[in-house]
Amino acid sequence: MENCKTDCIERPLALAFAKLGCFVGRHPCVFLLLTMCVAVFFGAGFKFLKERESNDIEDQFTPVNGPAKLERAIVVENFPQSEEFSQLQLASEGTYASLIITGLHGKSILTEAAFNEIIELDRQVKSLETGNTFENLCAKTKGRCMSNAILDMLNYNATKVDSLTLTYPMNNGTFLGTSIGGVELKPDGSKISSAKAVRLFYFLDEEKINENSDWLNGFLKLLSNYTEQKMVHVSYFTSVSRQKELETNSDSVIPLFSLTYFLAITISVLSCLRLDCVRTKVWVATFGVLSAGVGVDDMFIMISCWQKTEVNKDVEVRLAETYKEAGVSITITTLTDVLAFYIGLLTPFRSVQSFCMYTSTALLFCYVFNITFFGACLALNGRREKGNRHWLTCMKVPEATGDDNVCCVGGAYDKDTHKEFDMPMESFFKNYYGPFLTRVWVKALVCLIYAGYLAVSIYGCFQMQEGLNLKHLAADGSYVGDYYDNEDEFFSDFGPNVMLVIKNEHFQYWNPTARKSLDLCLEHFQNLTMVDPDIPPISWLHIYTQFGLKARFDVDNEAQFKSHLTAFLNHSGFSQDVNFTNNHIHASRMFVQTVNIRTAIDEKNMLNAFRETAEKCGKLQTPVDLIVFHPAFIYFDQYAVIISNTIQNIFVATCAMLVISLLLIPNPLCSIWVTFSIASVIVGVAGFMALWDVSLDSVSMINLVICIGFSVDFSAHISYAFVSSEKSSANEKATDAISKLGYPIVQGAVSTIAGVVVLAAAKSYIFRTFFKIMFLVILFGAVHGIIFIPVFLTFLGTCCKSQEKKKQNLTEHSDMIACTQLVSQNKCPDSIN
Repeated sequence: MENCKTDCIERPLALAFAKLGCFVGRHPCVFLLLTMCVAVFFGAGFKFLKERESNDIEDQFTPVNGPAKLERAIVVENFPQSEEFSQLQLASEGTYASLIITGLHGKSILTEAAFNEIIELDRQVKSLETGNTFENLCAKTKGRCMSNAILDMLNYNATKVDSLTLTYPMNNGTFLGTSIGGVELKPDGSKISSAKAVRLFYFLDEEKINENSDWLNGFLKLLSNYTEQKMVHVSYFTSVSRQKELETNSDSVIPLFSLTYFLAITISVLSCLRLDCVRTKVWVATFGVLSAGVGVDDMFIMISCWQKTEVNKDVEVRLAETYKEAGVSITITTLTDVLAFYIGLLTPFRSVQSFCMYTSTALLFCYVFNITFFGACLALNGRREKGNRHWLTCMKVPEATGDDNVCCVGGAYDKDTHKEFDMPMESFFKNYYGPFLTRVWVKALVCLIYAGYLAVSIYGCFQMQEGLNLKHLAADGSYVGDYYDNEDEFFSDFGPNVMLVIKNEHFQYWNPTARKSLDLCLEHFQNLTMVDPDIPPISWLHIYTQFGLKARFDVDNEAQFKSHLTAFLNHSGFSQDVNFTNNHIHASRMFVQTVNIRTAIDEKNMLNAFRETAEKCGKLQTPVDLIVFHPAFIYFDQYAVIISNTIQNIFVATCAMLVISLLLIPNPLCSIWVTFSIASVIVGVAGFMALWDVSLDSVSMINLVICIGFSVDFSAHISYAFVSSEKSSANEKATDAISKLGYPIVQGAVSTIAGVVVLAAAKSYIFRTFFKIMFLVILFGAVHGIIFIPVFLTFLGTCCKSQEKKKQNLTEHSDMIACTQLVSQNKCPDSIN
């Protein structure tokens, strides 16, 4: 009954494709012109490509509605940027340039000679003019440009460095953790003995957007031409560097795409090449690659099916048989591919959404062009073959008498079967590989190899690292990478200084019980492993209560608390940390310093711990309703969704593909094997990519979506060929399926890998990741298609009753005879029953 239900869809669809093939074979020129007109019409859309570009890193590579973006909106609403600049209180990264200066050969940077060069470099940066000076553009505090604490302590005099005594990380109330790195302390445990790096920041006024851009470009030009000094090494960075490098990355890989197309066409042509000057498929392969654009395995399937038809039949009939044999198979793979990419739209990353939208649409057009444009090319090539014309000159040549042709004769075919001679690789799969694979001991060995593959893959999955390292958005050897490397090496002891924002406007700061609850909340944060217990939170409320004791007013009294608050905030520097308007505190914030945030795992754990602690504070006896925020959390949010979203996409796509397979493959058990193959390939790719140093991030997530789609292709083709085979035993069916599709699968795999292998030489992590995952997807997909799945299918038995199959074959044979008769009468069938 289940087979009958499936046949009700699969068989009429196959016969509909036969009708379409007959029609395309009858009017190839119409389809060629029509598809080319469609291509030109839609190709005009390239005119709008520039204005549709979206390269913003935050927009593309962070979750669309990530919690940190909502938290930032709360911060911006309650604490608008003041004219008095404070790096600590920024709701964004800010607009800035930065230098990390290290001592050569690992020597201490705290020497007079080194600081002479540092101070000179600082002078050059500040004197840089690009239509505006740094003095005009800088972010100011109390009317003066924001300066660097370490240079202020020396009063810009390098001779004072030897006599300077610094405590670390706090020096007279100034935090030096982000300014001095690679620190070694004296035996007393607090004073600096030596340091290997100094970091300088040059913040600009964010409102002067155009002027800032010019100055930052000038800064990059100055530092790119800056020669190595005698005592120090300089790495540099700006707030726009990541964006610029990402855009440069895309441009740098464009030349590789021309090589990709050349390799794809060359390998496709070579794999379809015959010595027979009539039967060779040079032009068909060339136009097949141009038609497809994305993947050429469907082209190879259609060519293979064409070569299995009888050469003395009319072109229309041969194309009808080709479409009938290949149409359902390529429809299954196209539907599953497109569906996988459309499901990818559910992800919260715009980069993934854009990729999935473009790719799914491209695959739909590739499918349509395959059954129209490429079918028309196949028909025209068939007419050339039927006229026994040379593939290059189109001149008639003498008919060959055997398979050992020379360039001046051609058109040879097997006189017994009336079909083209098998290509050497097709003969190998039919006569040697298929029978070898179906031997009992070989099957046992394949199962053993598969168990090993699965074990290594699962192990790799547990080694998976999460998160996108922002330096990977820059090219190898970029100044951005050098800066990030130095930052990781010398400035990873201290992490973000995290805001704790009390957003409850009804919180009673003057109430001792409420303050005690807030103190308990802060204590919870201080007890976290990633918070430095020796650095107390920066709390305006603690200082205000101390101020109240000294000024002798009652901070427990609401009226007195509020009456003195404005004056305190203005004189203490906390005016940006309390939203106090209309005699009401709408929100306030405090800061907690984190430590030892060195890896993506540390970032994930810190984010989760802070948010869990904030939730815990909201459940105290006197609830403290607060949020935690730092600009870096915008990027850390990826950790909260990357794994769950990837699993969701894989699960939904796999279920959807199971439904499609059940509908179109005429055996439920074989459909389940196809679904199993999808899951198996995905597990393999995920595990091996982890072992190949590829992290799970928004970039690799794009490629895993590709994996979901492409992993089904080869297995679906083999499974459909298996259940459609007229052979009686399972082993014979497997051999028949491999003999028909083994070589096309190898052709598709080799041509696709050749198309992406050039990206292995790219200097960009994004494109190298694409190569790695595509290589694994195609490799594992092909191995499943020609090794694992054929063996596993033989365990199912015959998959369908031979009597039913024989009856169906007789019906379909009569359909094709009817088609042949109608073609001879100069018309295509209106219907095929």
